[in-house]
Amino acid sequence: MKGPIILAMAGALLGSAANAQDSAAIQAINANILAQHIKVLASDAFEGRKPFTRGEDSTIRYLADQFRQLGLQPGNGNSYFQEVPMVSISSHPADHLVIEGAGGAVTLSYLDDFVAATRRIQEQVSISHSELVFAGYGIVAPEYGWNDYKELDVKGKTVIVMINDPGFADSSLFKGRNMSYYGRWTYKFEEASRQGATGVIIIHETAAASYPWKVVRSGWSNSKLHLQTADNNQHRTALEGWITMDAAKKIFQLAGVSPDIMQKALVKGFKPVDLHLHTSLVINNTIKKSTSHNVLAVLPGAKRPQECVVYSAHWDHFGIGEPVKGDSIYNGAVDNATGTAGLLALATAFTRLAQKPERSVLFLSVTGEEQGLLGSEYYVAHPSFALNKTVADINLDVLNTFGRTRDVTVIGYGQSMLDEYARGAAALQGRVIVPEANPEGGWFFRSDHFNFAKKGVPGLYIGPGTDAIGHEHGWGTAQIAAYNRLRYHSPTDEFNPATWVMDGMVADVRLLFDVGYHLSNESSYPAWKQGSEFSAYRK
Repeated sequence: MKGPIILAMAGALLGSAANAQDSAAIQAINANILAQHIKVLASDAFEGRKPFTRGEDSTIRYLADQFRQLGLQPGNGNSYFQEVPMVSISSHPADHLVIEGAGGAVTLSYLDDFVAATRRIQEQVSISHSELVFAGYGIVAPEYGWNDYKELDVKGKTVIVMINDPGFADSSLFKGRNMSYYGRWTYKFEEASRQGATGVIIIHETAAASYPWKVVRSGWSNSKLHLQTADNNQHRTALEGWITMDAAKKIFQLAGVSPDIMQKALVKGFKPVDLHLHTSLVINNTIKKSTSHNVLAVLPGAKRPQECVVYSAHWDHFGIGEPVKGDSIYNGAVDNATGTAGLLALATAFTRLAQKPERSVLFLSVTGEEQGLLGSEYYVAHPSFALNKTVADINLDVLNTFGRTRDVTVIGYGQSMLDEYARGAAALQGRVIVPEANPEGGWFFRSDHFNFAKKGVPGLYIGPGTDAIGHEHGWGTAQIAAYNRLRYHSPTDEFNPATWVMDGMVADVRLLFDVGYHLSNESSYPAWKQGSEFSAYRK
């Protein structure tokens, strides 16, 4: 334990030095600068900042102009922009989803009962009389002795699987309530494709997914973006979709199986169940290939410029979509104008330092996070700095808008030694770090640091604390829950200077400044902790 304690002390001492010697840098992170950037980025004029739209053009110009005015160097050769080739696919099922069997049929309505799309880049995709198989959680995890596809040939078939992983329902399995990557919906689609399935349908459940059906509905009723691939994504399943829990129960009833089949899937060695049902569906696609952009700027290191610390935040949101109470602009003020504003405030702070850091600092604003972490996926495949010289990624996504807290949440707590850097920086503010309250949500896998982690680069990702100063116990948690329930991925996620309390956001961004300042002046690299699934990649 001596190592972490020394690191925490060193972090606190160095952070204190930064506060004392570079007060101009610290003071550059303030409520006014954050609010100024959020007001612009979340304005109706930016039209929800969706890639391929006028909103993208306005956003990336604004970011590049800000970096240029700060005197930061372009982060991609001579350019502040990194082109990210994407394809926009707007998928619309031609009809209801009809499930048929010897006992009759179940008809599901688009958006109310199911959503469906494809990643295949072709104008029309169809599946015909595809047999339905219930494959439990749809997981193949050798390290846990788990294989939901064992002895199952899914070619030509559509698999129905559950969201999350078995640990959500049985804490003795997998990582317990801490969702593993096997629980993420992205993994379910990837694995079904590897198995050769024609289609894959996920059963939604609010608690297990950590968001309500309306989030699935709004996210899938609009066009989806993907990275372009050489095979036009023909290696992916033809159909990717979701159904509500009520729809799943109707399907099980038609199949003559009890809904407790989902409980039985918790047992290791569960065998997939042929439902003796089939379905057909035609999906019509409107396809547009285009190029989106990451925006990146660098402050070169004074002694080891080939090494870098990355700060990342995604600039994109959902643009203009399905109206809610007459408002169709998804402004994305909290998610993620706050994180992007924090990135710009950090860039400002580092340019105010009296002495440049020894390592380079890269400020990376990525595209396509809301479509599956696409911009960061592209960056780690085409990095400006070698990944083995990339010290860490410090990611900003959804910052505190309700005031100061005594704690700060480290999402993915226990993954790497960056926990100790955060602990030292928090101690400067008289605060403590805590793990996320609902690790079953798989939050560590849901923002851009995750793509760095998959390449072995440790990521620090913090969320708002919950122990709100000046309020009773549980108030902070209630604020976060209200945002997730009422405003997350909705047109109501707007900047409101009358109700937002900015000092908690200021404290969190200053904490991240201390961590990055520390890392940028070290010569060592933070390690993954024992047991992390990402440690092998760093080696």
